[in-house]
Amino acid sequence: MKILIVEDEKRVVEFIKKGLEEQMYEVDVAYDGFFGRKLALEREYDLIILDIILPKIDGLQVCKDIRSNNKSVPILMLTALSTTEDKITGLDLGADDYLVKPFQFSELVARIRALLRRNSKRDANNAYEIADLQMDTLSKTVMRNNIPIKLTSQEFKLLELFLRNIGKVLTRYDIANEVWGINFDSGTNVIDVYVNYLRSKIDKGFEPKLIHTIIGMGYVLKEE
Repeated sequence: MKILIVEDEKRVVEFIKKGLEEQMYEVDVAYDGFFGRKLALEREYDLIILDIILPKIDGLQVCKDIRSNNKSVPILMLTALSTTEDKITGLDLGADDYLVKPFQFSELVARIRALLRRNSKRDANNAYEIADLQMDTLSKTVMRNNIPIKLTSQEFKLLELFLRNIGKVLTRYDIANEVWGINFDSGTNVIDVYVNYLRSKIDKGFEPKLIHTIIGMGYVLKEE
């Protein structure tokens, strides 16, 4: 497994690189956003660890550029910013998970393994369908009633989770763990915000409605 670390704090890089190499990962390093973006776009990685505050180009722009080039590599962002708004900004741009500094190396490794597992699971199926909604995970396309629907990276992953679990009620913890791998905080509304984003795109103006709220439990994708 090959991992790219984009981080300008050399002590942090040395700490992460040494630990990952001991876990038998192959590691490349970039100390600024410009070189990090270059490596991410030119080489193939199984996962990218990306700091937000970087010289030359910040991590949010690097993340956006990676996703705009149709790179589906999992991105784990390192940041000192931990508010809901900060998380939504990064997730909207295509980050898969957030880890707030300072952190324990054991947690970093657990997040990496979870992201790699989810990525391999997503690659196992290519197409999903319910009612007139269709998703192709290879072409990264979604259509409803033959109308193309443009989704952000996180909205796509959320819809894919629902489509893998048609008829099953997913709790907010299930969604947080499967889509983002973040430690669920009952005080945050990130999950509800993204479900509403997705609803506005795949249900608004279409029948039947597919995403349903199960009060006190979570959400389910099903035909009425």
